[in-house]
Amino acid sequence: MAGRRLSMRKIKEVLRLKWYHGHSNKKIALSCKISRTTVSEYLNRAERAELTWPLDTGLDDGDLEALLFSLKPTIASSERSMPSMEHLHRELRRKGVTLQLLWYEYKEAHPDGYQQSQFCRLYRQWRNKLDVTLRQEHRAGEKLFVDY
Repeated sequence: MAGRRLSMRKIKEVLRLKWYHGHSNKKIALSCKISRTTVSEYLNRAERAELTWPLDTGLDDGDLEALLFSLKPTIASSERSMPSMEHLHRELRRKGVTLQLLWYEYKEAHPDGYQQSQFCRLYRQWRNKLDVTLRQEHRAGEKLFVDY
């Protein structure tokens, strides 16, 4: 279901063929010209929404879409804790320390925390905001710099 959603008419047809006629997912897929995994996904969504056939007459297409495609509540990013980026940056300077290793340690301490891809993405976003400068310390008169 990575593509576009089916029309409500086709979704209702999938539900009707399954619940009223009792057809298999394969037969429904052939009849509606969609994949079997799409049929399974829509049937799973309907079961999670606790829909039954026949559909409620007061249920219009907008309400049905809201029931089928409502997002489940997720943990807000503000509720997830993340170690300080400065700490991660200092640790990465040490020999043998990788971002993956830091994520493993983070995940042990926070099992409901960010997954590895999000953890790395947040760190890289922070790192890209750093002001990169090269400080050169030298004694006066020791070197000569010429700028053409």
